[in-house]
Amino acid sequence: MSAEDLEQMNQYLTFKLDEEVFALEIAKVREVLDFTDVTKVPQTPIFMRGVINLRGSVVPVVDMRVKFSMREAEATVNTCIIITEVVMDGEPSVLGALVDSVQEVLELDPDQIEPPPRIGTKLDTEFIRGMGKHNDEFIIILDIDRVFSADEISLIQQNSDATKA
Repeated sequence: MSAEDLEQMNQYLTFKLDEEVFALEIAKVREVLDFTDVTKVPQTPIFMRGVINLRGSVVPVVDMRVKFSMREAEATVNTCIIITEVVMDGEPSVLGALVDSVQEVLELDPDQIEPPPRIGTKLDTEFIRGMGKHNDEFIIILDIDRVFSADEISLIQQNSDATKA
C-alpha cells in the first residue's frame, strides 16, 4: 500500500443532515453534484428520492435524512448529491446520497476516532464505522456499504434497472 493510499484512508468527506455532521471515506466518494431534478420512480422505498441521469447512466438517489428517520427538508442552495460507490454482495453499485450540505474533506488520525457507541441490542449501529472528534465536535463516520440492507440495495438496483429499460 502506497503512502497516498494510507493518506486517503484517513480522509473523510463531511456533510450535514439537520445539525448533525456525518462523514464518508473519501475513497468511497466519486463526486459531489449540486442538487438537480430527480425523477421519481413509483413503488420505491420512502427514502428513495428517485433517479438522476449522470452522463448517460441512471443513478438512484437516496434521501439520507429520510433514511435516518429525520424529517424531510426542502432543498436549498447548499443541498448536494454525493455520488458514492456502495458494495453489496461483492457487486459495486453507484448511488447518490442527498444531503443538506457538504462541509469539507478532513483528515482524521486513528486516535481521533472512537468505536461506534453501544446503544443496547435493539438499535442497529452496524452502519457507523466510528465517531470522529474534530474541533470539539463529534462526526459520525458512516460505513456506506452497511447503511443499506441487502434487500434495500436489491430494490434500489431493480428500480434503477427498470428505469433503464
